[in-house]
This record gives sequence, C-alpha cells and structure tokens, in this order.
Amino acid sequence: MRADFPILSMLTWLPVAAGLLLLLMGDSRAAFGRWLALAATLATFALSVVLWRDFDTATAAMQFVERQPWIGVFKSWYHLGVDGISMPLIVLTAFITPLVVIAAWTTIEQRPMQYLAAFLILEGLMIGVFAAMDALLFYVLWEAMLIPMFVIIGVWGGPRRVYATVKFFLYTFLGSVLMLVALIYLYVQGGSYAIADLQAMPLTLREQTFVFVAFLLAFAVKVPMFPVHTWLPDAHVEAPTGGSVILAAIMLKMGGYGFLRFSLPIAPDASRALDWAVIALSLIAVVYIAFVAIAQRDMKKLIAYSSIAHMGFVTLGAFAGYQILRNTGDLKGVAMGLDGAMVQMVSHGLVSGALFFCIGVLYDRVHSREIADYGGVVNTMPVFAAFAVLFAMANAGLPGTSGFVGEFLVILSSFRADFWYAFLAATILVLGAAYTLWLVKRVIFGAVANDNVARLTDLNPREFVVLGALAVSVLALGLWPAPLLDAMRPTIEQLVQQMMMSKL
Repeated sequence: MRADFPILSMLTWLPVAAGLLLLLMGDSRAAFGRWLALAATLATFALSVVLWRDFDTATAAMQFVERQPWIGVFKSWYHLGVDGISMPLIVLTAFITPLVVIAAWTTIEQRPMQYLAAFLILEGLMIGVFAAMDALLFYVLWEAMLIPMFVIIGVWGGPRRVYATVKFFLYTFLGSVLMLVALIYLYVQGGSYAIADLQAMPLTLREQTFVFVAFLLAFAVKVPMFPVHTWLPDAHVEAPTGGSVILAAIMLKMGGYGFLRFSLPIAPDASRALDWAVIALSLIAVVYIAFVAIAQRDMKKLIAYSSIAHMGFVTLGAFAGYQILRNTGDLKGVAMGLDGAMVQMVSHGLVSGALFFCIGVLYDRVHSREIADYGGVVNTMPVFAAFAVLFAMANAGLPGTSGFVGEFLVILSSFRADFWYAFLAATILVLGAAYTLWLVKRVIFGAVANDNVARLTDLNPREFVVLGALAVSVLALGLWPAPLLDAMRPTIEQLVQQMMMSKL
C-alpha cells in the first residue's frame, strides 16, 4: 500500500458514502441496493485487512496518520491515526457489519434501503471514532453515531421501541455532554484538541479529578457500568437483530476504548486515586448482574445482562493495574490486565454478536424471544444447535474459545492486585456457565416442546455463512491469540508507562 494512500479516511467515509447513496436510491431498486451495501461493507473489511497486514507491530507510534486543517478558529484538525488499541477495534467493526447486511437480506421488509443505509453510515462513524486523534473530531463522531442507532431502534424496533430509543439517547447523550465540558476545559488550559497534547498536559490532582469524573460518566454509560446500565436491556429487547448485534459487538466497546485512550493517560493521578470506585463497580457488574441474568425469561434480556457482566472484565482489567503498582510494582501484571481488557473487548464483540444472531434466527421463525416458547430445538435444527452451543460455551469462558483468553488474563492480573478481586471476578466462570447452560438446556435440548419447534427448519446458506464466519473467528482467537496480542503489545507498554506517571 502506498504511504500516501488515505486508508483511514477510506475506511471512515466509504461506508458513509454508500449509505447516503442508498438513501438517494430508495426502495425502488432494493435488490441492487442490497448488493451495493454488501459490496461497500466487504470493501471496507478488505481495507481493514490491509490495515492489519501493513500495521507495524514493533512501534507504539500512531500509524497511517492523516492530518488536515478542519476548524481553524478552535485549532482543531481532521487528524486520524491508529495504534495497537484502535486498530483491532476497527477491524472488528469492519468484520461485523457485512454480517449484519447478510443477515438482513430478506428479513427486513419495511424500508430495507433506509435500514441498510443506517448501518453503513453507523459503520463509518464508529470507525472514525476509533481513528480520531483530535478530541473535538472524536466527540463529533461519537455523538453523530447516536443518530443512526436512534433511527434503527426507533423505526425497526419492537412494540416499546420509542421508550427504549429515548432512554438510550438520553443516557448516552447526557453522559457525553459532560465529556464535552471536560474536553473544552482541557482545550482552554492547553490550547489544543490533539489527544496526544491532552495526554501530555501537566494537570493538578484537582483538575484531573474533574476530568476523570466527567470521562467516567460518559464512558460508564457506554460500557455500560452499574448503575447506569439500565438502558441496555431495553434497547436490546426492542432493537432489531442487526441493531442488537452492533450495539453489543461494537458500540459498548467505545466505553472501554475511552477509558484506555482518555481516562488513564490524561488523568493518571485521578485514575489511581479513584481506581477503587471503578473496580468496585466492575465487580458488582460481574457478580450482581450475572445473578440478574439467571432470572431472565427473555433470551435477549439474558444476553444483554450477560454483556454487562462480561464488560465488567474490561474496566476491571484496565484499573486493577494501579493496585498492582501499589502492591508490587509488577509491570507485567499491569500489562496483563490491559491485554485482557483489550482481548475481552474483541472476544465479547464476536461472542455477543453471534448470540444475538442466533436469537434472531429463532425469532425470524417463531416470532418469540421467550425461553418458555422453545425446547428441543436440536431435534429440528441440529446445525444451528451446534453453532449455538459453541457460542454459549464461549460466553461461559470455555478454554479454546475467545471467551477464555481475555477473562483468564484479567483474573490473573486481578490476583496480583488483590486475592478478593480475583476471587469475585472468577465467579463469572461459574455464574456465566450457570445462566448460559440454563439457557441452552431450556432452548436447545430436550424433547420437542411444541408445534412451533416441530416446524422449525435448519439454517439457510445465508445464516450458515454468518454464524460460520463468527464461529471460525471465536475459535481462531481462542486457539491463537498471539497475532492480536503482538499487535497490541507496544501500545499497551506505552500505556503502562503513562500510568506510572501517577505521583500518588
């Protein structure tokens, strides 16, 4: 690839341009529009593969940098770049979106072009968030991506879609406003919106605390962390299958990414002073929310609460490092927690996305998400059942799947921080298995429960491609995580050095 080729701009704006073209076309040429949407998302994924192929795993410096004047009066630049933290998340975004397009090929009958356009525009905006190296550009894209998701849930959602959409928007928007206040304060103090400049700013503990709390409220909503998690189950239940997949697989990761990109390096003293709060909320999510998941009767709600519990590992792995620095100064333990947080984000994107696709397959046939309406699915859909059990095992953290790698690294890191952190975190291996296997037992196994299950047909080729691609990815990351860890290592080591700048 040529050094001057703007690959990050192409990744960001190619799907947006294709989405706008679909809007202009309308539904009169729906068949052509579907192929156009698929071609645009596959081209974006191909570019992300090139991005990974040409990514230099020996440096922590930003790569593929693009920088052009944007808003001169605010000294804000159109500034893009990737490192070992953002690059895997861009690839994950580009991988998941074509699967959403394929899954919606025949299932979306109402305004299909607008539906696909919303996902294409959302894909470009999400990639832009991960690539943005200017804080104002980051914020604009961060807020802009709420619009297509708002439309996706509000137009193609379930009976309570308006309630779920408004709740989703209010939670995420109000948290983001506080982040904007913090960014404006940093700009006034330092005269720059460049994220690298913000990370290098000498701030007092009081200033860092203000900035950290503002970031915490914005990113905690997005993760989501307890107790600002209540919007997520409603959004998942009402969202169409594609909306649930993107919400769980990509949008939740933006909270974890925000902590790694902004909170830890910009406010290291405040992060260290308040790490106990984040760790406590993370452990509550891991334990308490897992018990809430066990009690669910709706499959989507169960997986939604499971997402909250598993995302607790991300924040735990990110902040447990400060306890390690206090106790032993073991830098490898700190890096291990950050590695685990990143791997967990990627793995959760694959596994949760796959589980929501599986629920979508059943819903398309039976039009019910209630667990009680199923039973004995393996008798009529054996291929589907094999995929569903694989993804359920990955969700429970079975060794050999991607779900094990990130959680294992975070538990090991937590053990070096405090035995009780590791003990409470490890309960997810028991509780996760409990609610996941309970779901599988009631839905997949046993005798055929009713006539609806008896009439089920197994996966069609389109569904097989979607679930097959995710199955290969889950197994590949679980059996061979080295390429992902190697790509992240220099950036993680640099982040550890930034965390060590804390004076507390």
